[in-house]
Amino acid sequence: MASDNSDNKGAIRYSGDRLADYTGLGAGRGPVDVPFMMLALLLLTIGLVMVLSSSYARAYYDLEGQTKGNPTYYFVKQLGFAVGGVIVMLICSRLPVKFYRRFSPLVLIFAVLLLLLVFLIGRIANGAQRWLIIGGITIQPSEIAKIGVIMFFADWICRVKGDLKNFRRGILPLGAVLLVVCGLIATEPHWSAIMIIVFLALVMLFVGGLPLGWFIGGGAAVGSVLLIAYTFFEYVRNRVSAWFDPFADATNSGWQVVQSLYAIGSGGLFGLGLGNSRQKYLYLPEEHNDYIFSIVCEELGFIGAVLILALFSLLIIRGYWLAMHARGRYGRLVCVGITTLFAVQVILNVAVCTNTMPSTGISLPLFSYGGTALLLQMAEIGMILAISRTIPEKK
Repeated sequence: MASDNSDNKGAIRYSGDRLADYTGLGAGRGPVDVPFMMLALLLLTIGLVMVLSSSYARAYYDLEGQTKGNPTYYFVKQLGFAVGGVIVMLICSRLPVKFYRRFSPLVLIFAVLLLLLVFLIGRIANGAQRWLIIGGITIQPSEIAKIGVIMFFADWICRVKGDLKNFRRGILPLGAVLLVVCGLIATEPHWSAIMIIVFLALVMLFVGGLPLGWFIGGGAAVGSVLLIAYTFFEYVRNRVSAWFDPFADATNSGWQVVQSLYAIGSGGLFGLGLGNSRQKYLYLPEEHNDYIFSIVCEELGFIGAVLILALFSLLIIRGYWLAMHARGRYGRLVCVGITTLFAVQVILNVAVCTNTMPSTGISLPLFSYGGTALLLQMAEIGMILAISRTIPEKK
């Protein structure tokens, strides 16, 4: 059968697809990629250890009135979600790629409905309304919106094929979807999630073959959104001020940043030793969640932190390798999107902990405490493993 020449038309920056595999529905059923799976499981295991180490002080003192003084409270819950996450990963890895494409629009619609529910009945905490509590389980719909956007964009790009640069058929529908999703998230508000989703959309469009000229306008739009956020939202201005000089208000707006820097600095080269962090004793807020990397640096030192970042780097590089070699355009796009999502969240989380950028409330994948987020991340890993099964085996 003739080779797919859509790359010459700007449809996608990959070559060598067979026409029968253009949609990604003709996927093979080979073995999963073992290196990617083992890297993910290794990071998950290390993350569980760090959740136990970073959370037991907060759990023991029971400031939120949830743990009843049980120092392993957060760890046990995270362990349960991790076991469930591995099961979800294995199930997702067995589903064919065509299954994910068929349900791509439904995933996005489900995410939008949850975002609407957040707007109506969401739980308010720290001045933000980002969470739903369903059956005692806390859900953050913006996390589902991220994978929803990835799956929908991949499906739509495949539908329009080489006509993505057509404004009416290509750009307008995707732009409308992005506007609805980001508009709902802005009401929470959750600007870091908007930044990630917009960046994911731009990456998907770039890989999908959108001419580079469109990204100039996209960059201007992102800059405008950031300017609006800084102008009209006081908490955004406070975080930017704390970023520039956290020690100017070290007991208030700069407290979290200062304590994070203390934790990282006191770790030195080799760290204080696993379990020996001092900042986790109620000095550093969100020590088992958004700022768990600071505890990693304090207890395992520079060397331990670099090794963990090296594992994340290998996971991300392997994800992009799988995207380059997978059969089917939809699978490639989804693999690129999910891998980029992991890469962006790791980079932003580390940047926040080290005060390289303002605090954004982004968790560290596979490490930060949060059951539903962990389940979703393991499902995304399972999707990449399912896509890896389409790669022809070497003979």
